[in-house]
Amino acid sequence: MSTPEVISLGNMLVEVMRPELDEPLDQPGSFVGPFPSGDTPIYVDTVARLGHSAGFIGCVGLDDFGECLLQRLRGDGVDVSQVQVLKEHTTGVAFVAYFRDGSRRFLYHWRHAAAGQLAPEHVDGAYLASAKWLHLTGCNLAVNESAREACLRALAYMPADAWVSFDPNIRPEVLSVAEIRSLCQPVLQRANVFLPSAGEAAMFTGEATDEAGCRRLAAEGKLVVLKQGPRGCRLFTEGREVAVAGFHVNEVDPTGAGDSFGAAITVALLEGMGLEEAGRFANAVGALAVTRKGPMEGAPTRQQVRELLASQGAR
Repeated sequence: MSTPEVISLGNMLVEVMRPELDEPLDQPGSFVGPFPSGDTPIYVDTVARLGHSAGFIGCVGLDDFGECLLQRLRGDGVDVSQVQVLKEHTTGVAFVAYFRDGSRRFLYHWRHAAAGQLAPEHVDGAYLASAKWLHLTGCNLAVNESAREACLRALAYMPADAWVSFDPNIRPEVLSVAEIRSLCQPVLQRANVFLPSAGEAAMFTGEATDEAGCRRLAAEGKLVVLKQGPRGCRLFTEGREVAVAGFHVNEVDPTGAGDSFGAAITVALLEGMGLEEAGRFANAVGALAVTRKGPMEGAPTRQQVRELLASQGAR
């Protein structure tokens, strides 16, 4: 069995969104979509678009939404041989509304959809045996016990010298912060790379600030990359910190940008980039990801990243 360099698993969703700002989900109105989505599918899709082999483990329904996801992943070069197509369950859906203050509102149909049926028996140890990288998220650990056990089984199958990255991607709509923190500890302990957003490093460590939390985790030997949206990122290793500024782009849809950013960090480290170069590369990928409507639609090619880096540089 051929193993891709990079593997992830978890929720496979399509996203259906309000087309305009300030249209709440509790009122009748129009939607646009479906767009292929899911935090870890976005991640592997971006890895593949950036030129590295990637594979995914998950579940879709035997329906048009499932085909929407599979067509996109296959088309971008992701190996979907480990995706289960289930006749008894429909493909998961996320409904999203955007608001003028920058907030978003999500309504998920996944626990009782195909996305929520991921189970340990879907994880083939032979598929993971020679992988270089496994990416997991807190969101997928929180779906249900079966999905959590699948993630932990994948973690156990990874070679000792393989990289593991972990993005908390906390969703208060799914579980409380305290519950997610408890569930994520085994993965955080194994992870080589931690990818928190604002508030998450402090929350996981109990420190007063994200910076203190990042330093504490870096002192344990992890690379910690604090995502800061349009402002860029900060990278922490034991004894070293690097701040890398972001890029000027026209934001259309921010959903999925952090997942594409994480994919770019993976690619950068696999290619041996230094901290500053890795941060700049990932900032460029994350910036391009927000320039089109739909979570995967802005995931860039390598050429698009080169063009942004050449034309603008980091600010």
